[in-house]
Amino acid sequence: MPHSPARLLSRRALLKAGAAISAASLLPGRHARADTLTPLSVRLDWTPWGSQAGIHLAQAKGWFHDAGLDVTIADGNGSTQTVQIVGGGSDVDIGFAALSSMMIARDKGLTVKAIASYARRSDIGLMVPLDSGITTVADLKGKRLAHTASSLETPFLDLFLKSGGLVRGDVTLVNLDGAAKLAAYLTGKVDCAFSSIPFFVPAVKAERPSRGLLFADAGLYLPSYGLLARDEVIASKKDALTRFVSITDAAWAFIAAGHQDEGVDAIQAARPNAKLSRVVMRNQLDDFLTFFPTPASAGLPVGQMAHADWAQAIDTLVAGKLIQPGQDPDSYFTNTLFDAALYHRVAGS
Repeated sequence: MPHSPARLLSRRALLKAGAAISAASLLPGRHARADTLTPLSVRLDWTPWGSQAGIHLAQAKGWFHDAGLDVTIADGNGSTQTVQIVGGGSDVDIGFAALSSMMIARDKGLTVKAIASYARRSDIGLMVPLDSGITTVADLKGKRLAHTASSLETPFLDLFLKSGGLVRGDVTLVNLDGAAKLAAYLTGKVDCAFSSIPFFVPAVKAERPSRGLLFADAGLYLPSYGLLARDEVIASKKDALTRFVSITDAAWAFIAAGHQDEGVDAIQAARPNAKLSRVVMRNQLDDFLTFFPTPASAGLPVGQMAHADWAQAIDTLVAGKLIQPGQDPDSYFTNTLFDAALYHRVAGS
């Protein structure tokens, strides 16, 4: 069952912490001069959507600046490309992307590592219309399923179908690129479509109300969206990254405590020419928050990661033949870039 965003943290505790702090002393770099700010560059996963609210809100609130950071934020063209750019030794310090893509890239030799994980459960799943009568994977027999061959869902199609007692011959798989896949789903040319559930289900709600059959419900456990950086950047910019990660974590805690509309406001203010639907953005953000908790991460601050979740992700990626077996879960992530005091000060503000 999805968890309520209110359960992600104790709002009462955060507000109590915030009440003890004056606005002038919120962050250590409150009065930092522009020439003393540490520059950090961030590349996002894609065009603006609800998952990016934490970063944009922290920027809009001035929390990065107040902590002595000069943060620049650029949109991306997909998680895989963001991971490759960050891992390829470019001048981009931090990526916000699907961390399962980061794991695959690290296995192939890129020295990238997760520094925070927000949607700790996989966002990938199969969109099915609410009026279709499809409630389980077994109900897909005889249906037309759209997928994109180059996307992360494809290596797991057989495992996903197997969870419902099906094989490929029981369904019709239609290979389409992202834009064509969405159009085919909206027009009914396909019955269902694999995609990011918190991204697309809100986007199609007005034309074809849908729900998701999640990979996680089929026993396929993968990390979803979070922050990543190269090993050498983690070492050389540890202090600045610690401030960035702690503030972004706290921004998400703040949003989850009932400030979702402020998160949407921040995205729209950052991208005023994007013609974003406020209703879609809010629904995306709300859906995104439901992917935060896992049993292993219960009780951890937002963004912090559990060894067991990464161990499960390794098993899933090995089953999909995307990484080699025998990997150490701890090699894919670090929780060391976290200042608990800063996190609670910002989250309680």
